[in-house]
Amino acid sequence: MSPKRPTVADILALKGKKQLTMLRVTMLEEAEAAQKAGVEMLSVPPELMTDPQFREAAPTCFAVPGGEKSVYVTKDECLSEAFRMIRAGADAVYCAAGLDTIRALRAEGVPVCGHVGLIPSKATWTGGFKAVGKTAESAFRVWKQVRALEEAGAFAAEIEVVPSEVATAISARTSLFMISMGAGAGCDAQYLFAEDVLGAHRGHYPRHAKVYRNFAAEYDRLQRERVAAFAEFVADVEKGVYPGPGHVVRIPRDELDRFLNDLAGA
Repeated sequence: MSPKRPTVADILALKGKKQLTMLRVTMLEEAEAAQKAGVEMLSVPPELMTDPQFREAAPTCFAVPGGEKSVYVTKDECLSEAFRMIRAGADAVYCAAGLDTIRALRAEGVPVCGHVGLIPSKATWTGGFKAVGKTAESAFRVWKQVRALEEAGAFAAEIEVVPSEVATAISARTSLFMISMGAGAGCDAQYLFAEDVLGAHRGHYPRHAKVYRNFAAEYDRLQRERVAAFAEFVADVEKGVYPGPGHVVRIPRDELDRFLNDLAGA
């Protein structure tokens, strides 16, 4: 029997028993690679979730789409987008909107993954892009956010850039499936961005990221090869080397003669 895609119930049953892995992927190739590598959970942009080939690439990965319509939109817009994602084959949706919206999603049976700690779209409230929960007061606020999500009906929460001791204590005291992004090993899943894992850019890598490959160097090499190939094409055209005999379609001589005669009399 081929492996089946886990349900929310399956995910929750693993809480405290096994740490899962989660990646943010943005293209089919990454989704397929994650599937083959054994990554259990994927965060995906809506446009990838709705790609008809996505489930062929990642048939058993638990997919949680999230994008701009998960925050700073009306409740109805958020619900509409969530329904669209579920119809496309999502297993849950990411939502950083207000608790009323999360309650509405839960009332419709949509599994919701919330967000606590450093929430990029709301970082202005916690001092910008830096760790959250380094004081007793701020750590307790994170705990209260988790409790509020739990009461609103979320099944999971991403906990981002929170001290590992704080995240561990919170994870042990909530029924939510806690997904750590830079919050240590005491949660229920470890979450990274595929572009960081692959070393696919030359920008800033956050403290919690671990770079396993150097795709940026490979991209640079491919760009050099791209420029060289284009330059060779230009040179071939200028020298009359391209197109050669093998690059053109020929016409039988008698047909050509008839054509030329017709052309002369036109």
